[in-house]
Parts: sequence; C-alpha cells; structure tokens
Amino acid sequence: MQQEIMFLKPFFQERLWGGTKLNTLYDYKIPNQNTGEAWVISAHKNGSSEIINGALKGKNLMQAWEEHPELFGGNPQDKEFPLLVKILDANDNLSVQVHPDDEYARNVENEEFGKTECWYVLDCEDDAEIILGHNAKSPLEFRKMVEEGKWGSLLQSVKVKKGDFFYVPSGTIHGIGKGIVILETQQNSDLTYRVYDYDRKDTNGVSRELHLDKAIDVTSYPDLREASDRIEKIMGDLHQTRLVQSQYFSVYHWKINGISRQSLLHNYLLVSVINGEGEIVIGDRSYDFKKGDNFILLASVDSYEIVGNAEFIVSHE
Repeated sequence: MQQEIMFLKPFFQERLWGGTKLNTLYDYKIPNQNTGEAWVISAHKNGSSEIINGALKGKNLMQAWEEHPELFGGNPQDKEFPLLVKILDANDNLSVQVHPDDEYARNVENEEFGKTECWYVLDCEDDAEIILGHNAKSPLEFRKMVEEGKWGSLLQSVKVKKGDFFYVPSGTIHGIGKGIVILETQQNSDLTYRVYDYDRKDTNGVSRELHLDKAIDVTSYPDLREASDRIEKIMGDLHQTRLVQSQYFSVYHWKINGISRQSLLHNYLLVSVINGEGEIVIGDRSYDFKKGDNFILLASVDSYEIVGNAEFIVSHE
C-alpha cells in the first residue's frame, strides 16, 4: 500500500452546548444546529474520520491504522492510534470536568489511554473565559466545596483571546467557556468525569450524569500548572512555534507566506489548516489545501514543500 498524504473528513458530534460556528468559520457541512465537535483527525471507536483521497478512500482512519501499519512507520508500539484532534464550538459553557491518566484509565475503565490535552484558541468572543485549575488543597476539601456549591471559591478562571494556547494534563480541573472555538490536540481517549454542569438538563429534561467520586480520585492536589514555553524557529518562509512538547505529543503552530522545503522527521505528521490556502508538493505530485482541511503526512514521505499563505496546527506523538 503506497500513499503519501491522507486527507480526512471530520466526524461530527452533537452536544448540548454546541452551535453552528463549525459551518460559518470552516464551511463544514454540520448535521444540526447543536454541533459541538468536529473530530477532524480521529481513529477513535466513538467516531473515526473518513479518508477522502488515495487508495483507502472511503475507509476510516481506524481501519487504516489497523490494516496498514506501514503507512504510519511499520509496527507502532500503540495498539490504538495515539492522538485525536478536534475542533470544538462552545456555543455555551462546557461542563467543569477532569480526565484520568493512563494508569487509572487502564485499571478502572479498561481503556488504553487516559486524556492529556491542549487547546489552541481559534476564535472567541470578548471577555470569554475558561476554567483551568482549582483551589482545594486536598480531596476532602474539594468534596466539601463541591457539596456546598462554592464554585467561585473552588474554580480558577482565565480570560482568553484568539491565538492563546493552554496545556491541560490529566488530573486538571477545566471547562471551556461560552463563545470559544478551540482546536484540541489530545490523547486518543473519550474519558470525561463531570464535576459540575451548571444544573442543565438535556433535551429530554434530564440532568446529565456527574462523576464526582471518580473526578475526586483523579484530580491533582494541590492544583499543578505546567508551563509550556513557546520556542520559535524560522525555516525559509515558514515560521514555526513549538507550543508544547510532552511525553504524549508535540504541538506546533506553523505560519507560511511563500515556500518552505521540509523533511519528515517523524513517522507521520498530523496537520490542520486553520487559515489560508496553498499546496503540499511531494516529488512530482501536488495536493491543494485550504482553511478547514485536515491531513496526515505519512511514513513514505521523505521531504515535501509547502507553498502558500496559510496557518496550521501540526502535531506528532
């Protein structure tokens, strides 16, 4: 099986807090007015992105990972595709939540991965905020503050602007606020423990399930904030900013105006086009891209050229 680049169609998820910005900002054909998430590069069992070019057109990324490991560098150590890239439209506040680490996910949930994630703010309203962190010193204090409804004292909030980046390790209490569109790069996990959901009810008038006991189990005490120093590098007409490098993933912001020739230094590279347009040139073949496109540069690529005026979020394991 020979394929150099894999373009993907998002898998959409309806959410109570979703809206229509995935259509207005990225021209995605969303299924309804409450579309909260586009899983743009996903090989998860709850929603795998469809391949829309090449020999595997019509299959999904999970099938490609399982059936053609050579596309991703041979014999991957991970049983499952390690990363998941989403674009989220928070038309309302998301729940206050926390995710487990790998050990807890495997021992308690029988899942391969926990969930460390990071957020790049693509768009937001004025005065938009996220919840990131808590003020409790122990599990006992955390539970007491939750039971007494002292959310203002318990939770830490941060104002955001377009272009901000946040690293959110497993064990971090967090919540994306109303009016924010983010690109999220995360471990390939769908494990979420809700702590607070603003007393909302779903379309059937039922409150969504909370998971306080598990949330208290996996939350970090005291709250720990890991810095993610940006490192910038100029490569021809390509300006690269490394946003984070962790044991789970490395994530970059790329901005190009012109031409840049690059070598593929990893088994594969996940690329989301967040602005502009251009083309990827591999040997004697070229592939057009535009804002909203998502693709994977595969292991058969030695080098490639990026031509255009565009911005990307790029990641690898």
